[in-house]
Amino acid sequence: MRVGLVGTGYAAKLRAEALQQDTRAHLVAIAGHTIEKTNTFAQEYAIEGMNSWQQLVARDDIDLLVISTVNRDHGKIAHAALMSGKHVVVEYPLAIDLEEAQSLIDLAKTNKKLLHVEHIELLGGLHQALKENLPLIGDVFYVRYSTINSQHPAPRKWTYHHDLFGFPLIGAISRLHRLTDLFGDVFTVNCHQRYWEEEGTEYYQGCLCIAQLCFTSGLLAQVIYGKGETLWQSERKFEVHGTKGGLIFDGDGGILLQGDKKTPIEVGSRRGLFGKDTTMVLDHLFNGTPLYVTPEESLYTLKVADAAKRAANSGLTIYFFK
Repeated sequence: MRVGLVGTGYAAKLRAEALQQDTRAHLVAIAGHTIEKTNTFAQEYAIEGMNSWQQLVARDDIDLLVISTVNRDHGKIAHAALMSGKHVVVEYPLAIDLEEAQSLIDLAKTNKKLLHVEHIELLGGLHQALKENLPLIGDVFYVRYSTINSQHPAPRKWTYHHDLFGFPLIGAISRLHRLTDLFGDVFTVNCHQRYWEEEGTEYYQGCLCIAQLCFTSGLLAQVIYGKGETLWQSERKFEVHGTKGGLIFDGDGGILLQGDKKTPIEVGSRRGLFGKDTTMVLDHLFNGTPLYVTPEESLYTLKVADAAKRAANSGLTIYFFK
């Protein structure tokens, strides 16, 4: 399987390493955001550097394109790759525009090509521990999921750029996808968000986004996502409260609460997940092995994220229909 890669950042490096470790794949060429970064990356991994992703997509010696670049460009690159007859793997989100994402799924089906949206949060130790222990706490009625990254000063990176990253819970859609995978369909969405701007630029110094999801089961979930220099303490916490107990995951550790009893929960590592995702993609392409997530499931969560965006912009509760 001859592979092209778009991107030169952290995820792209892990993809390149995983592809070069699997004998079924041959990483052919790379296209990055700048010529300088592309050439450096190409030299490091002994592959060919291209001047643009358009040139990379146009090559007829590539079977699979892996998209690991800024969120804004995911949709248009995936569309071009599918139109040129290539299989596509894209880091979440599939696109930052809902209609564009739907059209990509339709196009992949029409052209009979793989379109896989990476959601490694489903493969990680935290998610697996959640799934394993949920039956122990009865009917779940409340969830609080908070990921706050305090950074002083805030870096001038694409993840702090309005257009390149997108609405916070679209750019960081894994926060919502973990919930839809565990708890099913959403009924209503509320959301409030705030930016602290960097004057005169499209970059911001900080953001805080708080969404409230009511699921059709009656479960209430709060999702808190924040980053930057206006937030003073980092937090990575997932709380699940049920009628027979609770699950508290704080950082890399977990606890099962049942009355006065506290039982530690072993949480597997977050390392190696891009490699695992890459292996599963190749297993699917070579052997037809089912993947762990479908584009339709990713699209459903994107609809929830888009509803959160509309709620934040309007101040209204969005009634969500699948």
